[in-house]
Amino acid sequence: MEQYGNLTTYNLESVLKQNIGNSDFYRNDCSSLTTWEAVIDAIYDQVDYLEPWLAGNARGPSTAFCLLHRLFVLKPTEEQVRATITHEDSAYIRAIGFLYLRYVCPPKDLWEWLGPFCADPEEIQPSGPNGPTVTLGDFVRDLLLEQYYFETIFPRIPKKVEDDIQA
Repeated sequence: MEQYGNLTTYNLESVLKQNIGNSDFYRNDCSSLTTWEAVIDAIYDQVDYLEPWLAGNARGPSTAFCLLHRLFVLKPTEEQVRATITHEDSAYIRAIGFLYLRYVCPPKDLWEWLGPFCADPEEIQPSGPNGPTVTLGDFVRDLLLEQYYFETIFPRIPKKVEDDIQA
């Protein structure tokens, strides 16, 4: 699948991208994941929240964002991306697939990919087991309509595309 934008940073904020590259988890664990299937298995086994940063005062990147970055590097096929966002075993796998699209999908194609999921009733807790529960539909709508994701900024969606999405 074609990736849009900066193919070095994958459109992540520079501090987050740098912290991912410097994290022990990414260097020691994620780097050894060489297939899409291995990353999906790791998401299933290790991800229980979707914030970009570790909980607490540490400014380390979360497991979810390290594994998301590994997906960026592996450049999954269109078929693999589709399998990620329709995965039946974990809402977190699906949500990371949606995040993948929000960061590297060409903006003109975002609605085609994400629009069908705006009414998805499956529930998820993006901030972890103690955080609020939202539907994946609400999560996807926020990815499309909001500029900020927790303490990070998404790549900008051009005004014309944004207007089409909101229509």
